[in-house]
Amino acid sequence: MKIVVAGVHGFGKHHLHNISRLEGAELAGVCDPRPADLGVPQSADLGALVRETGARVAVIATPIHTHADLAVTALRAGAHVLLEKPPAPSVAEFERIAAAAAETGGVVQVGFQSLGSAAIPVARSVVGEIRGIGVAGAWERPKSYYTRAAWAGKRRLDGVDVMDGALTNPFAHAVATAFSVAGPSPVESIDLELYHANDIQSDDTSSARVRLADGTVITVTVSLCAERRYEPFLELHGSAGTARLFYTTDELEAGGVRTGYGRTDLLANLLDHLRDGTDLLVPLASTEAFTRFLDAVRLAPEPAPIESADEPERRLVPGIAAFAARSARELKTLSELGFPGAPADDPWPEVRLGETASYLYRSDIDVTSAPRPYLHPVTTLGGVPVTELQPADHIHHFGASVAISDVNGVNFWGGSTFVPGTGPVILPNHGRQRRRRLEPVDGGYLEHLDWTGPDGEVLLTEERTLLTRSLGDAWALDVSFTLTGSAKIESSATKGRAGAGYGGFFWRAPKASANLDAFTAGSRGEASVHGSTSPWLCLVSDSWSLLFVQRGEIDPWFVRVAEYPGVGPALAWDKPLLVEGELRRSITVVVADGRMGRERAAELAG
Repeated sequence: MKIVVAGVHGFGKHHLHNISRLEGAELAGVCDPRPADLGVPQSADLGALVRETGARVAVIATPIHTHADLAVTALRAGAHVLLEKPPAPSVAEFERIAAAAAETGGVVQVGFQSLGSAAIPVARSVVGEIRGIGVAGAWERPKSYYTRAAWAGKRRLDGVDVMDGALTNPFAHAVATAFSVAGPSPVESIDLELYHANDIQSDDTSSARVRLADGTVITVTVSLCAERRYEPFLELHGSAGTARLFYTTDELEAGGVRTGYGRTDLLANLLDHLRDGTDLLVPLASTEAFTRFLDAVRLAPEPAPIESADEPERRLVPGIAAFAARSARELKTLSELGFPGAPADDPWPEVRLGETASYLYRSDIDVTSAPRPYLHPVTTLGGVPVTELQPADHIHHFGASVAISDVNGVNFWGGSTFVPGTGPVILPNHGRQRRRRLEPVDGGYLEHLDWTGPDGEVLLTEERTLLTRSLGDAWALDVSFTLTGSAKIESSATKGRAGAGYGGFFWRAPKASANLDAFTAGSRGEASVHGSTSPWLCLVSDSWSLLFVQRGEIDPWFVRVAEYPGVGPALAWDKPLLVEGELRRSITVVVADGRMGRERAAELAG
């Protein structure tokens, strides 16, 4: 089925990748004023491009204020449309698209990808009759986010509605998901509290209350001025209790257990609809409530300025994440919680291992970094950081995680793939670890994961445990994982890159640490310990020490000190490892303040 894409330099890149992997889909052309050398016809005239290529589908991934014109043009040229969210900057523009669809018989699917999640129908029933939904979102955005385009952070540009605010663009999925979970009841009233910390027209920190005709209350509190990114969630309040829907990761948490669900791709769903009449997941009409919400934001008074910490790269609103979490729990808006000025200390519902480690499963990791859950930040008991996240030298390093460079040809490590005779090459072969279930156990968590290839095929399943123990002046993390399936595990070393046997459990430590070194019971220094098979290895700096102890089968150590500090047992050090059935590995990491000596390391390892 021939497809053209309008807007290929931003989120449109995702659609290009998606088209390349979907069976029966063909990229027929691109519509963009900037050159894009993709080997297909290109034009700035979408209507002419559709007619020239005979495309059945037009994907529109352009700025919000261009959506209506382009959607109407594509429909009248004879194409069906996948329209990125939000569908339009006003009700009038929304209705113009709807009228064109009715006039031409064309189909419009709106790109609220979260609404393709199988978690949503479960969420509608798990708490009984839904009485309220609290939405909490707290991300951080640099000042450069608002200079990325002329329309960024604008309500209007040259007299045209743009509506690039926190509620209507980055957190549009959150609001749309809340409407979807709540059901089809009409909107009765909308109250808004719009603020901005950055020097922009639009809102970057906001709160809202929506009342539906059936009595359901939806509150939304979001900000782009948090100290870091938190995974947003919907807190569901029902007749049978509460639950949390993490709509970006398709996880539903109830009774302390997080269950992961699958997600149907909206372009694939649109193609299936055109082929065999499969029901559309997000037809244009289903997004009317969200559009009316957006229109209320458009017609609201200008956002009010609020005090913030002016840091070199961003504006920070202290405590805003805690306010958002409390807002979702109590179904109150920011002003009702005393914002600004009142203290807020509600913890974000994240997976924590004691007070010293966070275990994160994020939705925004680029596919080329092989998305996976990871530990970060991890600290000593004294609060010294011992993990590093996406450093400039290796942006696919994520604190401490389980990562393998090659499983049946799929890259679960991230970054480049070593190709014999060529060297490291970025290939479209990255996999991801998808969580199916996470449940608390004594001292930590038990997790079930699927290792999926770029086509979604499950190559391996995994059971992972993460447990913590106190050692007085230090603490220990026990990590065990069992991979099940039939697979060939390789590393760059097995393909000819000497010494690059990495793959398995891997810990990336902070590069800026002073006087880094590594030693085992009988060797010291990177050159000596790299590739050794000592049961334990210690990576140290002046302010922290990490003691790694392999339990059970011992693999050679992959060690870096000079280029960057990183340690992990290598599953496929110099030859491929064949998995038929189960592969089990266990390691303990002791995290301590200060510089540990060999005698103390040996004592702790014992």
